Order: sequence, then C-alpha cells, then structure tokens
Amino acid sequence: MVERTLMIIKPDATARKVIGDIISMVEDKFEIRGIIMKTLTVEEAREFYAVHKGKPFYEALVEFMTSGPVVGILLEGENAIKRLREVVGATDPKKAAPGTIRAKFGTDVQRNAVHASDSPESAGYEIPFFFK
Repeated sequence: MVERTLMIIKPDATARKVIGDIISMVEDKFEIRGIIMKTLTVEEAREFYAVHKGKPFYEALVEFMTSGPVVGILLEGENAIKRLREVVGATDPKKAAPGTIRAKFGTDVQRNAVHASDSPESAGYEIPFFFK
C-alpha cells in the first residue's frame, strides 16, 4: 500500500550540516513530495509533541526542538511508514542497526538526528503540521 510519512531532520543534525547526507539516504528509497525548513516556536513544538506532555523528557524535548532549524520532509512510497522506520533505526543511536540514519548521525536518545512518524495515525497528524 502506498503511504505518506513525515521525517524531520532535527536541530542537532542541521547544526552539524548533515541535511544532504540524510536526504541522500532516503531519496532513492522514497518519493520526496515536499521539503520545508523552519524553526519551531515553543507553541508549535508543544503542539507537535503533545502526545508526550507530562512525561519527564517533554520540556527538554520542546527546548531542544526549538533550539535551531528543522527540516520537514514528506515522503511517499510502498509501506513508507514501516520502511522509513527501518531506515531511521532505533531511537537510541547506540542500539540502532549499523547503516541507519540514527546510527550514523545520532549522538544520544534526544539528539538522534531525525524524527519519523511511527504509525498511520501519527503520520496523519504530523504531515499537515508541516505540509498544509
């Protein structure tokens, strides 16, 4: 089934200037349907990550995600959500499979280079946040 999903290149990766390297890891696997660079406001980050509100890491996540520009990328392809999660790797870069984006560019659980939608429901919520 053809799906759309969202990947966000996080502030740690944009600061290290690896945007092109990360895009090159997905562009031959998916159709890129949109790219946008922006710096999230505190309100936008709180809304985007509302699912984590009340968790111990929530405030640090909001602070981190507003610390610099992010790149939102709309991707499309067969089983795109599951396939992108495989390309991205485990949340903890130390546990991510070799060759995945997080293994290559992540430094810790929070500064793990990218976010990727984890379900059709989250993709449905997250995509319109960046692409109207």
